[in-house]
Amino acid sequence: MTEDDLRQMIGRVKRGSLSRRGFVKRLAAFGLTAPMATQLLALHGISPASAQSVPAYKPTRRGGGGPLKILYWQASTLLNPHFAVGTTNQEASRVFYEPLAGWAADGTLYPVLAAEIPSVENKGLSEDGRSVTWKLKRGVKWHDGTDFSADDVVFNWEYAKNPQVAGVSSGSYTDVNVVKVDDHTVRVEFNKPTPFWADAFVASRGMLIPKHLFKDYNGTNARDAPANLRPVGTGAYKFVSFAPGDNLRGELNPNYHMNNRPYFDTLEVKGGGDAVSAARAVLQTGDFDYAWNLQVEDEILKRLEAANRGKVNIVEGGNIEFIMLNATDPSREVDGERASIKSEHPAFKDPAVREAMSLLLDRGSIERFIYGRGGPATSNFLNNPPRFASPNTRWEFNIEKANQILDQAGWARGRDGIRTKDGVRLRFIYQTSVNAPRQRTQAIYKQAAQRAGIDLELKSVTASVFFSADVANPDTYTKFFADVQMYTTTMTQADPQLFMNQFVSWEISSKANNWQGRNIVRWRNEEYDRIFRDAEGELDPVKRAALFIRMNDLIVGSNHIIPLVKRPLVSASLNNLNTVLSAWDNTHWLLSDWFRET
Repeated sequence: MTEDDLRQMIGRVKRGSLSRRGFVKRLAAFGLTAPMATQLLALHGISPASAQSVPAYKPTRRGGGGPLKILYWQASTLLNPHFAVGTTNQEASRVFYEPLAGWAADGTLYPVLAAEIPSVENKGLSEDGRSVTWKLKRGVKWHDGTDFSADDVVFNWEYAKNPQVAGVSSGSYTDVNVVKVDDHTVRVEFNKPTPFWADAFVASRGMLIPKHLFKDYNGTNARDAPANLRPVGTGAYKFVSFAPGDNLRGELNPNYHMNNRPYFDTLEVKGGGDAVSAARAVLQTGDFDYAWNLQVEDEILKRLEAANRGKVNIVEGGNIEFIMLNATDPSREVDGERASIKSEHPAFKDPAVREAMSLLLDRGSIERFIYGRGGPATSNFLNNPPRFASPNTRWEFNIEKANQILDQAGWARGRDGIRTKDGVRLRFIYQTSVNAPRQRTQAIYKQAAQRAGIDLELKSVTASVFFSADVANPDTYTKFFADVQMYTTTMTQADPQLFMNQFVSWEISSKANNWQGRNIVRWRNEEYDRIFRDAEGELDPVKRAALFIRMNDLIVGSNHIIPLVKRPLVSASLNNLNTVLSAWDNTHWLLSDWFRET
């Protein structure tokens, strides 16, 4: 699509010969995200169409639906969204806390605590791209009866950007200024034209906590707040009890701000177990209504579906299962810190070793024999929306070529068959969470590596430990005290800006930030940093897409990040359960609208 084509389409929308939704759909065909498409319309004075992918809500009264039972085989450990390391902690927090807006399945914004989605037409978006004004829904109350207001929104900005708090949400708030306009209006100001304005206060990074309960914990004592484990939010369900690593319970909020919602009287989110048993508990036995993140061999899911009790939900998004090769040395301490950015990995500093590691990953077999529908092989880290998918990468499985590269680089086989150079042996600790597909993937990778003179010591960590937010735990994925690591990272926005900031140098995970930085691989590249900053202020959607493609090519080309398979959201639900799922947001993003057909 050329710039002239784009301008002609915008003109048609202005004249009424092309609908707003038709415009968004046509641009989506070219891979342009719905938020960017609606932003283009807004910048030309055309208000965006409302999100249409949210299905109709049928219940005509609040409550009466009995219990809703949800199964998460990775259990949550805390309930403060600003400390929510890992998807399960985000999901648990989202039961009670809400943002101003969330992302619907088609990538459009859906108002939650906001009265409307900002646009140029409603004076919410500035034409120069330097501010967005949010009007808040009136009459919203926290679960303890306190009024929700603009003061709460401003406080969340102050809290999130406070370095003493060291929250994982800080990246969305440190470079903006938030101003209270009145009790029900806030303005977010940017220091430069900002094409992606829907970050702060939106979706998983936007869950709002109450000022009156957290104002005394806005500092180094932030993790001591009682409400970290006993949330008081604005959501459809109120807190009842929480056993970290096990069980979360809620009950209907009688004062919820949306009519006839919620449908269910009580809510249980059960954690623990494994993905296969979770799938079985819904699809075969019907003991639970919904099972999250079914990282299960597709063959097993198809057998379980045959019972006709439930269905497998597959929702396309941008999540990716990948392998990372540590850029730092996890085996020694520098100034009292393992995997310090002042160190360099003794083997992975050689690009030949990293290239060999990529060639030894048999993505084709992993897709074919393990993931099936739930994991198409990929060579890109950034795969979706399609406009941002790089055409420049290819994956290859070639043991012979890996051996040639290592031979030429001077890595010689020892008597035990393991390659060595300058006293460094190609023997690595390869860790991931306990999960059958991941252990099968480890085994496939280990077998191929052995044929190239590389020994992979396999380490499997219980999911509740691996994805824990416990800063004292040495086995969490954010510490990455291993050589090789594998997991899925989620893309919780229909735009790659937040997703790709996990490789900028200022997000490096370290002791100084309580290992809350998103750059866990600890890779640094000046060109990447510069391009990311350019993309933050690039209003031309075509140029902006090219910048993100270049970022993908840099990190994938370094072979510190080795993409494995794309991970659509795979879950299971009973046949009579109506869910509202989106791959661009948390599973619980619109839990208020779940109901059961009777």
